Amino acid sequence: MPQDPMDFEWSYWIEWGRERILWLLAGHLLVSQMSRLLVEKYKPWCLMVYGMAACWLLLGIKGFAVILLHAAISFAVAQFQLSLLTWLCSLILLSTLRIPAVEETKRKWYDTENEYYLLLFTVSVRCLFCTSFSLEYCWHAPSQKSSHSFPWMLAYVFYYPTFHNGPLVNFDEFSKQMKRQEAFSMKTNLSILIVGIIRIFFWWCLAELMIHLMYIHALYSSALPLESASYWALGGLALAQVLFFYVKYLILYGVPGLLLQMDGLKPPALPCCVSLMHSFTKMWRSFDVGLHRFLVRYIYVPMGGSQSSLLGTLLSTALTFAFVSYWHGGQSYLWYWGALNWLGVIVENGTKRILSISLIQDLI
Repeated sequence: MPQDPMDFEWSYWIEWGRERILWLLAGHLLVSQMSRLLVEKYKPWCLMVYGMAACWLLLGIKGFAVILLHAAISFAVAQFQLSLLTWLCSLILLSTLRIPAVEETKRKWYDTENEYYLLLFTVSVRCLFCTSFSLEYCWHAPSQKSSHSFPWMLAYVFYYPTFHNGPLVNFDEFSKQMKRQEAFSMKTNLSILIVGIIRIFFWWCLAELMIHLMYIHALYSSALPLESASYWALGGLALAQVLFFYVKYLILYGVPGLLLQMDGLKPPALPCCVSLMHSFTKMWRSFDVGLHRFLVRYIYVPMGGSQSSLLGTLLSTALTFAFVSYWHGGQSYLWYWGALNWLGVIVENGTKRILSISLIQDLI
């Protein structure tokens, strides 16, 4: 039975996974386990060299040079140790991905559109990693200088399991865990790997069944069946779409998450099932945990967050969603999506504050 071809993200990553990325991830696993077994002290540098080689192989020397240039510029600007300047640099680097002339130049480097998109997606995610390192550099104490060097930035930026699509791991978490030397047990790691592969295979089978039998995205791409459907049917389609999105990210984050575990790191929690969520706030906290931690640590809290005045909370929340919309592409529909999510979070938090008033609690 033919599959629904309308979900670009699923088709794209499955195709790349089968062709090269899964093989490169297997290579990373081999290098990681050998370095943990033989040269634990040099594990970050072994994985850095492997990640750089994998980047060169997939994206070519020009794609590799773009990512290296982004890292070098971010590191140079971070030397001023000014958070505002670091953010300005990050936004400028991110904006270069949307300059038509630059886009056309990069397209000419590759034979296919898929190769160009791989560079685009990779650089977008690397921008977040460069931002995380640079801000941690701005905040670090002089005694932490050795763990905030350019080689550590390269080890972080070129860490291969999270290289193309995440999940996002903040630099402070990455460096602490990567430097921690633990007793290595091949038997324990093998059991983690086998159980992880079985779980991911189950999720993949479920996703393939949904994409071959339900045709959710094909139905959404045509106005005629949507216009003739009842409200109950439309609600069912919407639920089916977000459930597929959930299963898809169990796989897209589950594979690198498993490799993080094999490397002795703690990956961000996998997405929480959308059927268990009833609020915007919980959705943002528990679906993409790595992105949520990034936004809270580097935007929401520095801008005042919930500890500031009502206006300060509104502003810090608005800036957080504005960045998310811009990072995802900045198209008009993304700004509407960000604004609606911001409104949902504000209404929920406002309602909680009202319900926490003793008089209202007595009435309830």
